[in-house]
Parts: sequence; C-alpha cells; structure tokens
Amino acid sequence: MSVSPGSERLAEQYEAFSAESAAESPHYSALATAIAGDREVLGFLADLPEGKRHPTLFLAALRFLGGVPADGVEVHERVTSDADRLRDTVLSRATQTNEPARCTGLLPALAEIDGPLARVEVGASAGLCLYPDRYSYEYDGHPVGPAGRLWLRCTTNGPVPVPATPPEVVARIGLDLDPLDVTDPDDLDWLRALVWPGPVEAERLQRLDAAAAIVAQEPPTLLAGDLLDRLDDALALVPSGATPVVLHTAVLPYLDDDRRAAFVDRVRALPVRWVAQEGAGIVPGTGQSYPGGWGPYFVLSLDGRPLAHTAPHGGRVDWLS
Repeated sequence: MSVSPGSERLAEQYEAFSAESAAESPHYSALATAIAGDREVLGFLADLPEGKRHPTLFLAALRFLGGVPADGVEVHERVTSDADRLRDTVLSRATQTNEPARCTGLLPALAEIDGPLARVEVGASAGLCLYPDRYSYEYDGHPVGPAGRLWLRCTTNGPVPVPATPPEVVARIGLDLDPLDVTDPDDLDWLRALVWPGPVEAERLQRLDAAAAIVAQEPPTLLAGDLLDRLDDALALVPSGATPVVLHTAVLPYLDDDRRAAFVDRVRALPVRWVAQEGAGIVPGTGQSYPGGWGPYFVLSLDGRPLAHTAPHGGRVDWLS
C-alpha cells in the first residue's frame, strides 16, 4: 500500500509534534509517534481540511469523545469504528486552549498602562484571560491581590514590574470565531479536553475549573467573528473614560501571513494599547521565529516593544533588559 504525499507530510508533522510535546506530555508524544506510523489514521487525517489535521485538535477530539486513548492501537480502533463522530467533532471544534495562568505574564505589562482598562481580547476562547483582576497571584512567593479561589504562582528573573495590586478592569470584551461559554457543559468539557495529559495536567485542570467558576459569575461580552472584520465592533463597546487594550495570546500563528500583517498594521493604527504574548518573531520586532513550532517561550510585548519571555502556559517571566 503506497503512502500519499499528504500522508507523508502528516507523518512528519506528527513526528515533530512528538518531539515538541515529549517533556510536557510523554503520553501524547507516544500517541503522536504511533499515529505517524499508522497509514489508516493518516488517511483519515488527510481527508480532513488542511486546517483541521493538527495533533492538538485531533487528540483533543479523541479525548472529548472517549477519554485519552491508552495507546496507538486504541487510536486506530476509535478512528476506524467511530470515524463519523470523530470527523464531525474535528470539523465543528477548534484549538481554543484558554490557560488563565498566562495572566501571570500579562499582569506586568498591564501595570504599565494607565487605567481603568477596557480589555478587548482577540482569539478569546471563553475569555478566561480577561479577568486578571479577579485572580490572586504569587510572584516568587510575594502575594499580589486579595486572596481568592484561584492562585496563580509565578517565578521571575530580572526587574519585573510586579504591581502592588491588579489593574482596574471596567470592560471585558472577547472576540473569537466561535466563542465558548463556560456555563455550557459541552464547551467546558471541550476546554478540559484541550489540556494535555502529563505531569501538570491536574494543576491545569484545577486552574481551568476555578477560573471558569469566576467567569460564570460575571460573564464577559463575547462577539463571534473574525478578528479583522469585527475588531471595530468590539472597540465600539469600550466605555467612555477607559483605556482600550487590545490583547492576544497564542493567536496570530493561526492566521496566514497576509492577514497577520494586516492585523498588525490595523492595531498599530488604532488609538489603543496593544499587549501580545506570542511566539518569538510572530509580532514584528520580537526576535527570530522558532523553526518548526511555537518555541520554548512566548514574547510578551507592549505596543510592539518586547518586554519579557514568558512560559507558554504561564508561571514564568524573564524580563528583558
């Protein structure tokens, strides 16, 4: 049985993902290696639209429908026996990881902006990163903000401008192609399915559930649509007297080069503050792009100026001189 060029490229993609995920999720790393060597599973993936073949989406769909597969044999069995449901889930869902611990990196950047703040997050998912003032923090053991149900701990290096208190946020506006609602059990289950199994899985799920409970008490305003097409609609909701802050984390790689450039040009032309937490080089002027993936850290930037390297899922800030 010959292997199509499309399947060969997918095999390479899953092998690369296996190497990238080995430390955070040894189990997903092993599953990705098994998938890369399974012609039938690769054939199933090759029949999907190009943007729906990524390991994070496929593995999350498997977990959403029936839990994390035990091994490559179970992946094969579930693909061959439950292909229609699996295909429908992949087509109807998207990778929308919403990690509230990323606020540990965002908080020092927000501290440099005069408030009160109106936060407009593009690629907001369920909007969990719109609530930096509702979470409690520890930076190198130093508490910030009132004690609450969700504690976010962070280690730092360099002169990180940790604020004495979280910023005042007067508006929380999210924009996403398909916003998620934490009060919808299916949407919450999907958010949980996006968490990788591994050493920090239990901690991440606990943070997700605690943040979802906070968000459910005071839901954000979520708009459905493309970040370029509806950015003006989102900004029109900013109340008078508030500083509009356009925010995004791990979003821009999902845009093609032309739309990414158009978005950067658009934000730079607006009377807003711009906070980004993306892979190196994704925002112009934030370093060299990491070949083959996201890289080991994000670059936190304010108005296009790099401020720090941060851990992709929060908990570490290395301030730049």
